Amino acid sequence: MSSMPRKFLFLILFFICCKCSVSANFVFDTNTSAAYKAIFELRLIDARKYISEEKARVPNNGISILLDNYVDYFYLLTSENKADYERLKDRKSDRIDLLKDNDENSPYFLFSQAEVYLQWGLIKAKFGDYTSSTMDLKKAQSLLRKNNEQFKDFLPNQKSLALIEVVFGAIPSNLKGIADLLGVRGNVSTGIRQLESFKTKIAGTKYSFYNEEVIFLLCFMDIDILHNRSNYAKLNSFLDDMSDKSLLKTYLQGYVAFKTGHNDTAISYLESIPKSGMYTPLPMVQYLLGNAKLCRMDTDAHVFLTNYLKEYKGQNYIKDTYLKLGYHYLLKGDMLGYGNYLKLVRSKGYAIDEKDKQALKEANDVKPDVDILRARLYFDGGYYSKALALLKTKQTNELRNLRDQIELHYRLGRIYDRMNAFNEGIVNYQKAINLGKNEAYYFAANSALYSGMLYEQKKDNAKAAFFYNMTLKMKGHEYQNSIDTQAKDGLNRVK
Repeated sequence: MSSMPRKFLFLILFFICCKCSVSANFVFDTNTSAAYKAIFELRLIDARKYISEEKARVPNNGISILLDNYVDYFYLLTSENKADYERLKDRKSDRIDLLKDNDENSPYFLFSQAEVYLQWGLIKAKFGDYTSSTMDLKKAQSLLRKNNEQFKDFLPNQKSLALIEVVFGAIPSNLKGIADLLGVRGNVSTGIRQLESFKTKIAGTKYSFYNEEVIFLLCFMDIDILHNRSNYAKLNSFLDDMSDKSLLKTYLQGYVAFKTGHNDTAISYLESIPKSGMYTPLPMVQYLLGNAKLCRMDTDAHVFLTNYLKEYKGQNYIKDTYLKLGYHYLLKGDMLGYGNYLKLVRSKGYAIDEKDKQALKEANDVKPDVDILRARLYFDGGYYSKALALLKTKQTNELRNLRDQIELHYRLGRIYDRMNAFNEGIVNYQKAINLGKNEAYYFAANSALYSGMLYEQKKDNAKAAFFYNMTLKMKGHEYQNSIDTQAKDGLNRVK
């Protein structure tokens, strides 16, 4: 063989070998699996270390790129820092480009790109970039559907498609124009059922590592989107599956307990939260703990609310926290302290989140009746008997302003509802509707919503639909988007 053919053959073999050596792939190995686990324990420093080691050892593992995105996703979820969001959001395009250079024959090729779009879509919505968020989520959905056609047995597709189904189903009414323009549709209940089905399917499979991610999603969906206070035992059983070393687990246990009226349990969880430099800072622990202690009338509630303001670098719940501090002093009879914090509600923070908008409105309204305020806090903590004792003998004509009159019956309706006194609940909800249907307070609309839920529980779908439609007919009230979303989901259930 002449030297020329030998050199030519050598060059061909050289390039083939080079191509093989840099072949991109998607592998969950020791480092990437450890990084994924660390992320869902909120040990983000450890996660970054494992990812860095993997990049040095296997530079072309596409899972490292995806996990980098997970780290940014959870960092921004926990910090809510707007400056960091602006600094980090351009990383999406770079990661998509890197993933496109990977193994296109892998089921993770399109899936990993979809995950990056999905995570940034959720983060953008949190920071108010709604149009860009919707476009990212729609792109994620398109990639997942295409991947599902190519790899029908690739279960992780189902996780993310279910999440997008929920998100599109929960788009608030003020953003429906964007959704309609982009042609996105979803159904909250359908998405949650799909996610629960996915959780069952992955048990004992190679995809079982997604279990903690699914639990995280189901907890927030059930509490924040469905506003379901009746699934405490179910969600708590899910959380038992998570690692005991996980900060996310303990936080979720406290969060779910607080939101479902198990306040003493919530305080126990939140006070026992892991405290170590290995975990990412989580200021929301202080906010939740302060609120839970306020509901129990603990004298140190203000300490934790103040800690939240010191630790938090984001935009949400600042006005709400100042209002809660004001209520802490009002309940002590300290009118000077109350007044000072109302001034801070008006001057500090941002009126973006619905809670902060509501806080600003309350700060500019007349002082609340102290018994109704105390009953409201007891109710939020699940202390229904204490709340009822404060209000059951109170008469409408004792109250000087219309807001308190409407709220009295709304609070009684909520208390009787939670105590399974159907008739008393419906009667008081109807009184709140009659008094408040033309007012901007949320009490009447929420009374109609909860009346619909009570009739739905009784399997009286016609009456349930009547009250859900009544809810949607009330316009210009507080929490409009959240209440309308729940009413529409209720209508979908009783059709």
